[in-house]
Amino acid sequence: MGHGASRLRRIVREVAKFGAVGGVGVLVNLVVFNLVRHTTDLQVVRASVIATVVAIVFNYVGFRYFTYRDRDKSRRTREMTLFLLFSAIGLVIENGVLYAATYGFGWNTPLQNNVFKFLGIGIATLFRFWSYRSWVFRALPAPETQAPAPAPAPALQNEQAVPPKAKQQVP
Repeated sequence: MGHGASRLRRIVREVAKFGAVGGVGVLVNLVVFNLVRHTTDLQVVRASVIATVVAIVFNYVGFRYFTYRDRDKSRRTREMTLFLLFSAIGLVIENGVLYAATYGFGWNTPLQNNVFKFLGIGIATLFRFWSYRSWVFRALPAPETQAPAPAPAPALQNEQAVPPKAKQQVP
């Protein structure tokens, strides 16, 4: 049970850290979304895309230096490319939900916009968690356990070989 329990603790800790960064990222996303919505004349989905991009930048910093700081850092270009790719897919998921609600169903009040923005964030977060931990912030390989060194051969007491005694037969 030791190995399974420690693995479960690691996953719970990872989910908690991901959730902490993601939770603040959601707040950043929603604050920027509402700020852009109420201070500009941009349409709802365009304002949402801007907010999502700001949150993606915030989240990358949080994930790289907090949640996944112990993960492989050797290939940053690959990491950043994959992060942006999966973040873009998450952006499409998140804003696709908002687009469908706003333009497909006509739900376009500020409350409805925020509800569907939040719902889209939730759905996209499931995808992002899986893709970031599986492809972007890959775990370092487990350290190889070295086999114990072979025990040294017992030292010879005499350097000369002693022939075995012949059996004597008793008459």
